[in-house]
Amino acid sequence: MGSRISFIKTDEQTMLGDTLREFLGSTGSLDTVRDSSLTKVAIDREIWDGLAEMGLLGLHVPEQYGGAGYSFVETAIVFEELGRRVAPVPLLSTVMAVQAILAAGSQEQKMALIPPMVSGDQIAALAVFESAHDLDVVETSATRADNGWVLSGIKRYVIDAPNADVYVVSARTDDGVGLFVVDARAEGVNVTATPSLDATRPLGEVALDEVVVVSEAHLGASSGDGAVRSALDVGVVAMAQEQAGGAQRCLEMATEYASTRYQFGRAIGSFQAVKHMCADMLVSVEHAKSVASHAAHSLDDQEEARIAVPLAKSVCSDAYMETAGNTIQVFGGIGFTWEHDAHLYFKRAKSTSLLLGSVDHYRDRLAEAIGI
Repeated sequence: MGSRISFIKTDEQTMLGDTLREFLGSTGSLDTVRDSSLTKVAIDREIWDGLAEMGLLGLHVPEQYGGAGYSFVETAIVFEELGRRVAPVPLLSTVMAVQAILAAGSQEQKMALIPPMVSGDQIAALAVFESAHDLDVVETSATRADNGWVLSGIKRYVIDAPNADVYVVSARTDDGVGLFVVDARAEGVNVTATPSLDATRPLGEVALDEVVVVSEAHLGASSGDGAVRSALDVGVVAMAQEQAGGAQRCLEMATEYASTRYQFGRAIGSFQAVKHMCADMLVSVEHAKSVASHAAHSLDDQEEARIAVPLAKSVCSDAYMETAGNTIQVFGGIGFTWEHDAHLYFKRAKSTSLLLGSVDHYRDRLAEAIGI
């Protein structure tokens, strides 16, 4: 196990969260989220451009690649605040794609590819799954050609596929699994939107029909398989922070409503059933926040991360689902209507529990990591 981790935020980290929350609060109500989810791209451009202008898209990325050079803890704070807002922005997909390039790219590739991603000029997506989130299934092929490679295959469950300008694609070569950077506008690239419960985070299928890429598009400095797993671990931790932030906001909405909604001359929060429900939600939220923070601090410690990452996926997914569901119970039938905010959180909770692999898969990983 690694060294002891402190979860106490520094003054700078606290200021980061407060500043971002204030900005997100100034961009309008969740009606904007609903409006954005009705569009094909489902991006709130005001939020996305604001994050870029504040330099928050690459906080943990080294400065030589256009980032700010902080730890992933600062990026995790950004995801926590975005989760509170259910913000429809393609940051999760871009962060995973950037991590894959950091893990597998050469120095020259990192210098060329990452800066436009962390500046917000280019939306990137990680395209690695083909069948039921099983990474061992890689049927997409990469064949050497005179001027580079030819890619053929289909990638599924690609987060923000309809929005991406570039994809980081896993494909099988003669030497194993490799990663390739593919322009979304390249001939032979066809993207189809995938119906999803959470319309604020579009998914898609990326079909590659003999797509030709140059030799430099192959991220060959490291194992493609190892880089994919590194990128997904970063995605899981980012998503756990988002889940914790969303669960916290659900708790706030539920307790506020329980203290102001009166029935039989009493606030419904005084009824034992509602009181106990809110208390259970508080315990779940605090647990999720603690586990998510631990995972964010653990990413640089491989041994610690083996436990912290799957634990974060398991705990935070369950906590968000429980809290979002109980919030609807507190509000009653109105909570699941289109006009109410609670259903947005419930749909995000359900979708994040399934993204990047099931909770059961990560529980199996956790059991293996701790030897049971």
